Amino acid sequence: MPGSFDPVAIARDFELRSLPPDFHDDPYRYYRALRDHAPVKPMPDGSVFLTRYADLDHVYKDPIGFSSDKRQEFLPKFGQSLTYEHHTTSLVFNDPPLHTQVRRILQGALGPRAIAEMEDSLVVLVERLLDGLEARGEGDLIEDFASAIPIEVIGNLLGVPQADRGPLRRWSLTILGALEPAISQAALDTANAAIAEFLDYLEILVADRRIHLGSPDTDVLSRLIVGEANGEKLGHRELLQNCIFLLNAGHETTTNLIGNGLALLLDWPDERRRLTVDIDGLIRPAIDEFLRFESSNQLGNRRAMADCVVGGTSLAAGTLITLCIGAANRDPARFPDPDRLDIGRNPNRHLAFATGAHTCLGMNLARLEGRIAIAGFLRRFPNYALRAPAQRGGRVRFRGFTSLPVTLRA
Repeated sequence: MPGSFDPVAIARDFELRSLPPDFHDDPYRYYRALRDHAPVKPMPDGSVFLTRYADLDHVYKDPIGFSSDKRQEFLPKFGQSLTYEHHTTSLVFNDPPLHTQVRRILQGALGPRAIAEMEDSLVVLVERLLDGLEARGEGDLIEDFASAIPIEVIGNLLGVPQADRGPLRRWSLTILGALEPAISQAALDTANAAIAEFLDYLEILVADRRIHLGSPDTDVLSRLIVGEANGEKLGHRELLQNCIFLLNAGHETTTNLIGNGLALLLDWPDERRRLTVDIDGLIRPAIDEFLRFESSNQLGNRRAMADCVVGGTSLAAGTLITLCIGAANRDPARFPDPDRLDIGRNPNRHLAFATGAHTCLGMNLARLEGRIAIAGFLRRFPNYALRAPAQRGGRVRFRGFTSLPVTLRA
């Protein structure tokens, strides 16, 4: 890497599977170089990398022209493995009819009414975690706070007994790690082992739930088992894999939202003061600004189903497309002064939850978790500060921290 940052050279030489050492600290200057000089960037493997908001919006909103099915893309990467089976069966990596079927079954359990009913129990959970932090006077905002919240929420939705929740975070991190642009054989072996353990556990959980069904309005696993009122049900394989998907989808991205938000307020003290003065009025737009500024999920993928033109560039049928959400959410053509954190930003139609047919089904739940967690934390500990360097997760697709040690100064 040359001593000076040359945007033209960066855009010319950018390779997603071979990134420079400083990329994880600040990917956004690389994304800016690509957006300015190679917004439809060809990759050595024949895929293209998109960084402009308008181009991502176009692809997301055309599910017929651009497929979410990952079988062709993932088979060379994963082989005929459990990781391949999982990531080609779950909701997010499928087209209709399976995508439509699973989404329809889950819609009611993750709808506005159901999520509103979760708020009281979520407040109790957050206050309990904050009590523990206050008793110690310090803590790690990832291990002791941010990661514990979605694990409990998804555990409750699936009806996983409290005593069985210990492995959930490890399983989720390992399985999602396989989605990085480059993966070692050791990482793939670990992901396969995690899925095997998770499936073994789910076989027992599902068998018990079939006998002791819960309310489909609040118990997502019971809802998946029962299916729709018209008799539409998932097959056993699809049922198990989408249970794994629900944990994965709700865990790391929400952990990152909470962790990234609290880290950003350390970096932008004026915005922290602004938020603490008017938490009730600003927490909702603040959550969306955290999602825009440091998108928990930085990358999406599609496959062109026919010859097409994207961003003025002709693409052949079958071309694999990487959609850089992190870049699109900093596009100055869409967001004025995009590299400034503005917790009152309005409008703020970011792509952190995608858009179109694959708009994140759990986005309202994620927003609720982020709002309750960050508002509750700031009310208790408005003067928190780092007590040791934060540690980034070192991932390209999922952007967050593995450690955020703070002193609370309550």
